[in-house]
Amino acid sequence: MENRPQAMIFDLDGVITFTARVHAAAWKELFDHFLDMRAVDGKEPFREFTLNDYLAYVDGKPRYDGVSSFLSSRAITLPWGHPSDPASVETICGLGNRKDELFMKKVRELGVEVDQDAVRLVRELRNHGILVGLASSSRNAVPILDRAGIRNLFASIVDGVVSDRLHLRGKPQPDIFLQCLSQLTAQPQPARSGIVEDAIAGVQAGERGGFGLVLGVDRGSSGALAEHGANWVISSFRTVTADQILSFFKNRVRAA
Repeated sequence: MENRPQAMIFDLDGVITFTARVHAAAWKELFDHFLDMRAVDGKEPFREFTLNDYLAYVDGKPRYDGVSSFLSSRAITLPWGHPSDPASVETICGLGNRKDELFMKKVRELGVEVDQDAVRLVRELRNHGILVGLASSSRNAVPILDRAGIRNLFASIVDGVVSDRLHLRGKPQPDIFLQCLSQLTAQPQPARSGIVEDAIAGVQAGERGGFGLVLGVDRGSSGALAEHGANWVISSFRTVTADQILSFFKNRVRAA
């Protein structure tokens, strides 16, 4: 049926899980230490890494791209390096690998907090026969899903590991969402499918990919997601149902 959504693709961090908070804490620890050491060496005065920095330069992007984006915002130049660089090496990749170590350390310490209302929505969509996938920039998406015990909810998973293997571009490019959709169905139709994202780069990717629904999850009430491509913004999954998503697509077809 043309007025039914073909698929819904969810981001992980900040959408299915609350690990976005852990990512933000890991990024802050990484960059504050890095910037402090540069201040000690007399390269520039220390200016802490803030939540605004996280949202503007890092959130939703592959971690090396996030490192590069933030350092560029401070006019700091480092060699790119190689993904095999140790975490102690001052390269883009070295800093990114250090962030990954900090993130997994915090996950082991704090565990994984799952948004049960988001999981309930995923189950409802599946019960309605809607294909459900997960697309994340994180290389740790599968271990996080396994730790939370919800990996089997998603018929297709495209994460940072898959992106590296297939040479997919990171958000705000739509590659990971389009790849996930193509793995869900042999006849992918983005206009009949939706994505669920909490990052500006993510909603931009959904819009660029031509997805019929770009559902923004704005847990901080910043209002920025609607400005960057989300055509429906929520602050919580508590009152969102599969029936509402089906109605969105039905009304969209009628309006067309």
